[in-house]
Amino acid sequence: MKLLLDANLSPVLVSALQSEYPESVHVVGLGLGSAEDENVWSYAKENNFVVVSKDADFYEMSLVRGVPPKVIWIRIGNCPSQRILQYLLQHKDALEKFSKDPMEAAFFIS
Repeated sequence: MKLLLDANLSPVLVSALQSEYPESVHVVGLGLGSAEDENVWSYAKENNFVVVSKDADFYEMSLVRGVPPKVIWIRIGNCPSQRILQYLLQHKDALEKFSKDPMEAAFFIS
């Protein structure tokens, strides 16, 4: 599973996630750091990424448009990137299952 981290997450997470989520990237690394959500959505869809974000925008898009891409919505408020990293690593099995389920559009971490 490839993760596409939204601008509201630290780019530092990408290198920390590589062993468990190879090929994952941050929007800044793709030149999409200031792109509209629509452009990020399209990129994720065309390149088989799961979008990871702390805001509701991508979740709301998934309700309207369905999948792909799938969305992981991190709803844990302001916290250090280390905590987000821990959540993504601790929930890896559930996230893998989610990514393969054709009926699920969003996964919530709270």
